[in-house]
Amino acid sequence: MNTLYSISELAKEFDITTRTIRFYEAEQLLHPTRKGQTRIYNEQDRVHLKLILRGKRLGFSLAESKELITLYEPDTKNRKQLSRFQEKIAERRLCLQQQLEDIKFMQHELDEAEIRCRDAISTIDNKYA
Repeated sequence: MNTLYSISELAKEFDITTRTIRFYEAEQLLHPTRKGQTRIYNEQDRVHLKLILRGKRLGFSLAESKELITLYEPDTKNRKQLSRFQEKIAERRLCLQQQLEDIKFMQHELDEAEIRCRDAISTIDNKYA
């Protein structure tokens, strides 16, 4: 049995706006059928939406999520999709590691700048006290 969903049901389930869902539709990531003006989403659309939102939480771009969705092949148990997803995870992890190192460096620079400012203020205060 193929479960069908309205746009408001999906929006409520994933705690997003209907506008967000329509955006993903415009980006060709979701493909609802129409019954008059009403959009009808199937289980595949629901899974795609779930993947898009998971990708977003993991820091993937919309293009990266779209790439992963296009690799969906249930006949192969999604081996290609899972392998590519694993590669994307490794890439994201490396990127986050670099960002973490950059943040630590920036914190060190800020600490040093703060110390120099305090020393300068102390010098000024002592000179004019």
